[in-house]
Amino acid sequence: MAAAVAINGNASSGDWEGRYYHVDQILDRPGPRTDPSFLAGDEVKDFLRNKCKILVIGAGGLGCEILANLALSGFKDIHVIDMDTIDISNLNRQFLFRQKDVGHSKANVAAEFIMNRVPGVKVTPYFGKIQDKDEDYYLQFNLVICGLDSVEARRWINATLVNMVDPENPESLKPLIDGGTEGFKGQARVILPTVTSCYECSLDMLNKPTAFPICTIANTPRLPEHCIEWASVLEWPRVHGDKKMDTDNPEHIQWLYQIALHRAQEFKIEGVTYSLTQGVVKNIIPAIASTNAIIAASCCNEAFKIATSSAAYLNNYFMLIGTDGVYSYTFEHEKRDDCPVCGGESLDITLSKDWTVERLIEILVERQDIQVKKPSLSSPGKQIYFQAPPQLEEATRPNLEKKVSELVADGGEITVTATTLPFNLSLRVKYT
Repeated sequence: MAAAVAINGNASSGDWEGRYYHVDQILDRPGPRTDPSFLAGDEVKDFLRNKCKILVIGAGGLGCEILANLALSGFKDIHVIDMDTIDISNLNRQFLFRQKDVGHSKANVAAEFIMNRVPGVKVTPYFGKIQDKDEDYYLQFNLVICGLDSVEARRWINATLVNMVDPENPESLKPLIDGGTEGFKGQARVILPTVTSCYECSLDMLNKPTAFPICTIANTPRLPEHCIEWASVLEWPRVHGDKKMDTDNPEHIQWLYQIALHRAQEFKIEGVTYSLTQGVVKNIIPAIASTNAIIAASCCNEAFKIATSSAAYLNNYFMLIGTDGVYSYTFEHEKRDDCPVCGGESLDITLSKDWTVERLIEILVERQDIQVKKPSLSSPGKQIYFQAPPQLEEATRPNLEKKVSELVADGGEITVTATTLPFNLSLRVKYT
């Protein structure tokens, strides 16, 4: 009842007095799964409501649910970061926003909404990128929760929090709770940097982006997605030349839709729609509000347990599958010894002595456990190949056709950098 009052109507002072009654039932006495360090009563309540500072990254479908849950669970010092503005398409599931908010910062609007509806809670917004902030900023928080839709952003914050850990300063370890959804599927996990497996450890669990063979989309399309890919990959550059497609421009999406629809009719294929066109070219998976709610609840449940020690927190992965009924399970994802972020060692890679630098780059791009785009390579004192700036790319381009074994000795190391890689990846080369 208190939650409904707080979110759907302005709360009175009377509502405020009883809002945390059910939360207090958990905090007033130890339970069967209480951590030995649990301090029941006023001390844990004081920490939760007056001393615990929590950061939420993302104020979209997951973020809105997370912010509301945290505020209604007793967290009173909340910070939120989001670089996006509100779009009309967000309103069906990002319930902190209204039509009048379209075009405004998600972080700013979400913060204002929560503070208006849950008096006494302070939400500090930042409209910008997580990369804008340095380690000193992240060190101020007790917990970090991610509700992101970007793998690159997750990898960046994961690497940042791992690098922050100082073995001599326990306060430098900031628990990271990560939530993610894809349609009816979702996951929540608890990451203790340098202690449990990190986000990078599980990179190979991610689905590879769907790619359709060019010969299929050009000659024998069978699916509506083939027609859309044909319009975007082949027809757009043929008609528009060097003009770059803007997948956020409705006029560009409309053009693709019309071209794809015409091709689909030609091959008697049904199912090409404007929304599918937008989803294919932007790699969008439809968001399900109920999935967001379940995953956000799981994330906030873990945050509450970690902040209060009132129960054992997740170790370390929760997965929800709602495609056929509702099925969920938990498991422990173990640390990778060769994880380039939390493993602290070079990644061993075995190459044929005949492989060229160009072939190595192709392999790196294809590997699920690395996931790098346009990598640049170097070895101690030597530039192997650089994607940018143009002068360096031109100078190192001849090396693409050279064998790696001509440039790096057996057992030698190659440093991989890329704009999509939030750290320098070190490869230890072995030849067959």
